[in-house]
Amino acid sequence: MVVEDKLEAVIKAMETVFESVPYGIDHTMKVLDNARQIITEEKTDRLQYGVIIELAAVLHDIGAIEAQKKHGSMEGHFQELEGVPIAAEIMQEQNYDQSIVDRVCYIVGNHHTPENIDGIDFQILWEADLIENMQVMDCIQNEATLKQFVADNFKTQTGKNLALNRYR
Repeated sequence: MVVEDKLEAVIKAMETVFESVPYGIDHTMKVLDNARQIITEEKTDRLQYGVIIELAAVLHDIGAIEAQKKHGSMEGHFQELEGVPIAAEIMQEQNYDQSIVDRVCYIVGNHHTPENIDGIDFQILWEADLIENMQVMDCIQNEATLKQFVADNFKTQTGKNLALNRYR
């Protein structure tokens, strides 16, 4: 099975999980688009990081529904906790190498915990997701606040540009 087909199967699995919450699908696909744009414009090594980043983008919020069921909350910590086993199962069904499963699960299991960012793959996912989440945050109330927030949270030039251009 080619890489694109495997990713498409993961996307279908994500859509099934979020069937009752269409905004989850919409958010996820926007994060994937942001991640792809950052990968391309930053000239990130697609062979080394592309698969991991794309899988992490598709699966980053996969624990949200289960978190709501088990904990009555979609709060980030619960998403991280519940997302790892679901993400692992989806990737294992597509026969991804265990090293990829482990790395994606680390990112999924920490994607609301920026102090655990430990590589460009995680950083790109963080930025791709944050760009979408900023629309409901106080960080965009004025130009100075926005610029400071971007300076504090973004490391890639593409991520900075995407955030600033979207919310300016």
